[in-house]
Amino acid sequence: MISRRQFIQTSSWVIGGMALSPLLYGCQPGHVAFGWVTDVHYAQAVMKWDRYFTESREKLFEAILLYNEKKLDFAIETGDFKDEDPTPDKQRTMAYLRAIEEVFAYYKGPRYHVLGNHDVDSISKQEFQSAVTNAGISPDKTYYTFVHNDWRFIVLDACFRGDGVPYDTNNFDWYDTAIPQQQINWLEQELSNSSQPVCVFVHQPLDGEGKLYVNNAQQVRQVLEASNKVLAVFQGHRHEGGYNLLNGIHYITQKALVDFSGITNNSYSIVRLTPDQQIIIQGYRRAASRVLESAGVNEPLTTM
Repeated sequence: MISRRQFIQTSSWVIGGMALSPLLYGCQPGHVAFGWVTDVHYAQAVMKWDRYFTESREKLFEAILLYNEKKLDFAIETGDFKDEDPTPDKQRTMAYLRAIEEVFAYYKGPRYHVLGNHDVDSISKQEFQSAVTNAGISPDKTYYTFVHNDWRFIVLDACFRGDGVPYDTNNFDWYDTAIPQQQINWLEQELSNSSQPVCVFVHQPLDGEGKLYVNNAQQVRQVLEASNKVLAVFQGHRHEGGYNLLNGIHYITQKALVDFSGITNNSYSIVRLTPDQQIIIQGYRRAASRVLESAGVNEPLTTM
């Protein structure tokens, strides 16, 4: 359990290191501002591949403190929220999940999760869902939609094998990832019914081909493009991050929070959406900042 004293002690160095002022952005009609983190990978495990698992709670604290100060509309993490020990142990894995969700729960607003492959490495989807909160969403829903201030947000679940079997307690190879037809049909219906501009969240990327991408990404992209309503897709999984503009849709992959040691190597952002469908991404620490226009103009900002 994290004590209030520990939280305050952590907050002192965060607030001391930043000039914080409330955004109050979502209070304006048609404006939305949300906090975004990805690939937190929390576990009490030894570092490997530049992943400092034990430092992720401290890094997430920094992001949450800023999100609370800015009074954002919501916060979301786009998968691989937790990790596991070299020798998988379900009880310890669930303890890691509860510990990192406890930090996320310090956010004073709606919060949402996207399933990643490491979220179901030694536990089931149902076990993951039982330990986290998605505001206003039933725990049995691993893909879902929600609306904030005239914007629709769609969360996809790409944690399925190519044969349609859902990931469950390490019954999969991480590169065998797909969005099954039933979910695609649901996506088409949600897009058809939406009267709002849409942003999509998914863990495994949709903007390419190969092991790091959803196997049927092209099929999913065609659905997104046909709707003429999707402005952007926010992704994780590729720890180095990246950006693509494909047929009028922005695909943004944020750098992993877990990578590299020390708070200066953190990675998180605040995303602002405007009534004229501009996307302003303010990256903090290693996260990239961008201004993205609905017409496809990509103007980099200075990373904080």
